[in-house]
Amino acid sequence: MWADDRASQHFGFTIESVGPGEATLAWTIDSHHANGHGICHGGMIFALADSAFAFACNSHNAATVAQHNSITYVAPGRVGDRLIAEAREISRTGRSGITDVTVRRNDGAVIAHFRGHSRTIGGQLFEEEEAGRKGERTAP
Repeated sequence: MWADDRASQHFGFTIESVGPGEATLAWTIDSHHANGHGICHGGMIFALADSAFAFACNSHNAATVAQHNSITYVAPGRVGDRLIAEAREISRTGRSGITDVTVRRNDGAVIAHFRGHSRTIGGQLFEEEEAGRKGERTAP
């Protein structure tokens, strides 16, 4: 998924980790990300959280998209801050999921809380191969 995610790459986001139902992305705020108040534009913080949400939702190898997202900003991000977005799936039932993302500065201060609702649309992101005779699956 990362190879085709031109937006996250363009913004300069990096994947720190991805596991079942979770993902951590990081990014450093540069001067061109500042709004008219001299703080990080909220849309950039939203984009970072949304990308972490996307990687967490798709970590089960089922194509999944956003259905609804909301964000609450609790502190400003400033030029030079490194932000870390940690996504954790809190519910996945049928085709619907809910994932919470906390965006923190590298010093641990919380910048924003994001909640994403997802919908699985069908299809896989990569082919899975049979592993052994018991039908166990492994990702290549």
